[in-house]
Amino acid sequence: MVKPFTRSVRLLASDIDGTLLNPQFQISEGDLTALRRAHAAGIEIVLVTGRRHTFAMPIAKQLGFDLWLISSNGAVTRSLAGETFHRDLMPREVCRELCGAMQEFRGNTVLTFDNETKGAIVLEHLDDLNASIRRWLEKNMDYIEFVVPIEKSLVNDPVQAMFCGSTARMLDALRALEASGMGKRVTVLRTEYPERDLSMIDVLNTGCSKGHALERWAAHRGYRREQVMAIGDNHNDVEMLEFAGHPVIMGNACAELRDRGWNITLGNDACGVAAALANVVCD
Repeated sequence: MVKPFTRSVRLLASDIDGTLLNPQFQISEGDLTALRRAHAAGIEIVLVTGRRHTFAMPIAKQLGFDLWLISSNGAVTRSLAGETFHRDLMPREVCRELCGAMQEFRGNTVLTFDNETKGAIVLEHLDDLNASIRRWLEKNMDYIEFVVPIEKSLVNDPVQAMFCGSTARMLDALRALEASGMGKRVTVLRTEYPERDLSMIDVLNTGCSKGHALERWAAHRGYRREQVMAIGDNHNDVEMLEFAGHPVIMGNACAELRDRGWNITLGNDACGVAAALANVVCD
């Protein structure tokens, strides 16, 4: 369970999927109430997610107050009103080289761009994507464009490249990435959902992560690390949790996070965000 904190938290950074959203992909009423109480108490809330900004917006709007979103695993920091604080895009030439190095996984490759029109999400076809990611893609069909070869879409710098598929397939992709020699030129982040046999490998500009983006935002807002609390559940949350003075992982978090000695709250099926905030927000 979460150990008591001093009541010095000024900034709360919360992941969305597996953290704020329950297993039914909804915000539980208890978590919603706790976040609204925290906001009313003067704690700034920022959502930090692997989702694209547009795909995270419907979740953020449910909170009922103004806030900023750090999306695409730290690549874009933008307000609900559309004001951009920072973007960290991948140079298109680096992405082109990456696509060439990952030829074997072309059917698992998705590129995203920072726009709100068709072409924001680009892939060659849907044939090799498993059922879980296909459902996500079907929800985003208004933004998807099919381009063969995918490199033709690289007329602008992309936000990121993503490789997605089964856990076994993405382990092979990770090995291919390591063998490509591109490790020093990009950031590789992994998100896994074993119960859905779904794994996503996000490849971003070098130095780009949830942690770097949160550190940048905290400095901009004048918060010290010891005033920052972060809550997450997956591999791509590690850098964010390492930066925060008060890291909390969900009860449903992956084993890699659970082995780091961080505070553990309840699972996302039991209002884990609210349980963590109970030690921060005074009655």
